[in-house]
Amino acid sequence: MAKDPSNVAYQVMWNRLISVVEEQAQALVRTAFSTSVREAGDLSAGVYDVHGQMLAQAVTGTPGHVNAMADAVAHFIRRIGRDNIFEGDVYITNDPWEGTGHLHDITMVSPSFHSGSLIGFFACTAHIVDIGGRGFGADAASVYEEGLYIPIMKFASKGEVDETLIRIVRGNVREPDQLVGDMYALATCNEIGHRRLIDMMDEFDLVDLDGIGSFILDNSRRATLERIAALPRKAATGEMTLDGFEKPITLKVKVTVYEDRIVSDFTGSSAVDKKGINCPLVYAKAYACYALKVAIAPEIPNNAASLAPFEVEAPVDTIVNAVHPAPVALRHIVGHFVPDTVFNAFDKIVPGLVPAEGAGCLCNFQVSLRPRTDAPAPTNARRSEVLTFNSGGSGARPEHDGLNATAFPSGVMTMPVEATEHAGPVIIWRKELRPDSGGSGKQRGGLGQYMEVGAREGHEFDIQAMFDRVNHPARGRRGGMAGAPTTIAQDDGTAMNGKGKQFVPYGRKVMMAFPGGAGYGDPKDRPLDQVKRDLARGYISPETALNDYGLDAAEIAAVLVAVTKGEAP
Repeated sequence: MAKDPSNVAYQVMWNRLISVVEEQAQALVRTAFSTSVREAGDLSAGVYDVHGQMLAQAVTGTPGHVNAMADAVAHFIRRIGRDNIFEGDVYITNDPWEGTGHLHDITMVSPSFHSGSLIGFFACTAHIVDIGGRGFGADAASVYEEGLYIPIMKFASKGEVDETLIRIVRGNVREPDQLVGDMYALATCNEIGHRRLIDMMDEFDLVDLDGIGSFILDNSRRATLERIAALPRKAATGEMTLDGFEKPITLKVKVTVYEDRIVSDFTGSSAVDKKGINCPLVYAKAYACYALKVAIAPEIPNNAASLAPFEVEAPVDTIVNAVHPAPVALRHIVGHFVPDTVFNAFDKIVPGLVPAEGAGCLCNFQVSLRPRTDAPAPTNARRSEVLTFNSGGSGARPEHDGLNATAFPSGVMTMPVEATEHAGPVIIWRKELRPDSGGSGKQRGGLGQYMEVGAREGHEFDIQAMFDRVNHPARGRRGGMAGAPTTIAQDDGTAMNGKGKQFVPYGRKVMMAFPGGAGYGDPKDRPLDQVKRDLARGYISPETALNDYGLDAAEIAAVLVAVTKGEAP
């Protein structure tokens, strides 16, 4: 090939790079031990140039991981030292401030060599079920209590795995085989990316990534700046209140559009909390950038240049810029509300573009199962840690309904019941959509879901609740109505908290209802055929059809009769 490939050739290479990192991500999905990776896709993968700038990211993955990991590789280069980077090396960390925000995310970085020369790096991140300490939850008072800390270091040096590190890890976690398996899976997926990259370079006769890297970054920067330049030069503020742990917390942001950048300033947000819901700036930045990028430039691939014009500021020791040693295990709760806060401001700058508020944070819970202690337990009873990812409804969009039980902004998938029950002695007794939970509107909010969880015979358990929206449900936009709030209680009526580790006695179940997304626009403007469709599908009740949408009693009766006859709209 000529020394200066054409723009068409470079575009082909760019698409190929995205395919390379997608295969890297899929290799991790296939080989990971944790259900959070295999079933929910809570991971990220990317390729970087020799300076640590992200060139391409996998489609599979979450914004919090990918956009946070975009900053991480530079930390690895600085900590390891360029004179200490060798072929066959693999580096590791779960540092919340130099990785992706909490100890439960392990990031692996591998240098990529071609013909003996360093040409770039591959990086990947995965959420692991257990890292020791108190377990995955908000109860810790400092990061020291939240689990094993792995500084940026070599997992493998010139192809040799550090067995001392492996022994330390095994001695500090509840599920050692699972965690060590995930570590090897992370290292392997980077190797898959490296092999596919070398195949591409040989095919296109490349000796380094300088040319394609410049093409990617230059075009991405120019395209993103064009989108920003087309916006009004305005500033607006957004605000929202969350449940918090023991008291409500407030997120505030001022979004300012300049000619060549957009700045999101979170001055005025609540201070660091005593419990582990605090968010490092790297994670808040990841979701603030994501919110604005999907609003104005969703089709421009993510890389260092397309993310750079979205700047984020926050005072130190606010809940979106928590510094060491603040507890940060559930940093995703605050981080997942950052986009809705940014949207609340951006809607005042460019009306009619962003959705109504949604469920926000994932509706996750982890159960720590053990043989019952109130009476003799069966001999086959065992200890187990089971983490399950679930979602409420997303907010209605200006032209479309919200999505039912769909994670936004996280983007991870809900774990199947079968996979959850396979992971340990847990029973999911109920998992179904929650009628009337989506806020009414011209466009209806997405539905939340019901879940009931218990343990198999002979077991009791603790549940780590990681919920929000109990007291502050999603708010509608442009006349839309609020979504339904979160509820949680035991099946005997015993009240439970939305966050924290709580004991569930033998024989009891936990009954949960996850929140719905809010509506967009006046419900009276919703087409009647869509109201009838929702009623027929069970998404809304006859009472909601009557009171919110104005469907009269005769029309409601006709729909219900049609349902019984199998003739529903």
